Amino acid sequence: MKTPIYSQLLKHKLLDYSPFHTPGHKNNFFPKNLFELDFTELPDTDALYEAEGIILETEKNLAKLFSAKRSIISSGGCTLAIQTMLRLASQRGKKILFARNIHRSAVNACALLGIIPKWILPKSENGLFTGRISPQNVEKEFLNDNEISALYVTSPDYYGELTDIKALSEICRKYNKLLLVDNAHGSHLAFLKENQHPVHLGADMSACSLHKTMPVLTGGAVLNIGNSKFAENAKNAMSLFGSTSPSYPIMASIDICCDYMLNGNGISDYRALEERVANIKESAKNHRIIQPEGSCDTTRICINTNGIENQIEFFHSYNIEPEFFDGQNAVFICTPFNTEKDFQRLETAISNIKTIPPIQKNIFFELPEIKLSPREAILSETEIISVENSLGKISAESACPCPPGIPVIMPGEVINKNTVSQLLEYKFKYITVVK
Repeated sequence: MKTPIYSQLLKHKLLDYSPFHTPGHKNNFFPKNLFELDFTELPDTDALYEAEGIILETEKNLAKLFSAKRSIISSGGCTLAIQTMLRLASQRGKKILFARNIHRSAVNACALLGIIPKWILPKSENGLFTGRISPQNVEKEFLNDNEISALYVTSPDYYGELTDIKALSEICRKYNKLLLVDNAHGSHLAFLKENQHPVHLGADMSACSLHKTMPVLTGGAVLNIGNSKFAENAKNAMSLFGSTSPSYPIMASIDICCDYMLNGNGISDYRALEERVANIKESAKNHRIIQPEGSCDTTRICINTNGIENQIEFFHSYNIEPEFFDGQNAVFICTPFNTEKDFQRLETAISNIKTIPPIQKNIFFELPEIKLSPREAILSETEIISVENSLGKISAESACPCPPGIPVIMPGEVINKNTVSQLLEYKFKYITVVK
């Protein structure tokens, strides 16, 4: 095979699996000539970090679309938007309160920026899904530590659970703290029957990975700014991390998506999607399949699949490719670009799941002792050792079992007996530690 990547992608396409995974366009949206437009920064094509022409015009359209004070494009994924958001926020103070279900891109950004994280644990009733942080507990943290400058949360989480952003924004305003939201999986929330987008609900900034749930090429994202105090310096902050060679096809796909939402059928399509997904969720409920409770993304399907011996084989037998399966749960990302055939396949698969009581795990644990900052730990000399021999060592990585999507250990924390036990339970064999 002379072209292993290209050839395998062609081979996968021939499988004709229903794509319930990212990217949101499902290879079923863009004009065919998009890939003939791979240009660079030229006199008539503007420049991403000095935008004053076509890119600025599209960013203004995005700000209108998301009701933001300013929106800036990223062709480096949501990682670049998160880095920019944390760079801007860190100017207010280096200590930030993070919900523990944090993406590793934010952990790495903390190391790069010298941010000192303080952790707050989400709470889950059964240990099957991530759970949510309590506004009351956030307020307690603010009262106990005046050095905290911001709160950082992930909403929706990977399982589609929504945090109460409105309540958190009210608490943050009360104590003059910033609210930052990793909204990587929720760009579309602004266009549903009930607008659940973080900026609409009061967040100061929201990093949105457009390509995950909307018709945008992989790598397309946007930082939506709800606090005008951070609008002016946003481009400079992003240029600290971003490539000087942004992808024009990715930026063009964002432009096309924006037009689809502002001037096309985008909003009506996503609201029709809500109704279609609601029927599938109801079918799963009727088959006594456990799903996340409380406020959730109305377009994402997450089901407990503990009764399936081999999830990969099971869903592939119905020509379905989920976004994620972990042995207990399966996640399906649905967009308007899934076909009716896709949804019928999924309904058939769900109707044939034999439910058994799920394995409920205790994810409530005391946070480990912190010896080093993430920056000190990640930039130290490290070694990879077996988990069994890691007791007392300082972790140089985050180890995140799924479920529940909450890291058992973070960089700079001391590995204790409970950590070792949990890592082994979740089948971790090795871990990177400070040498």
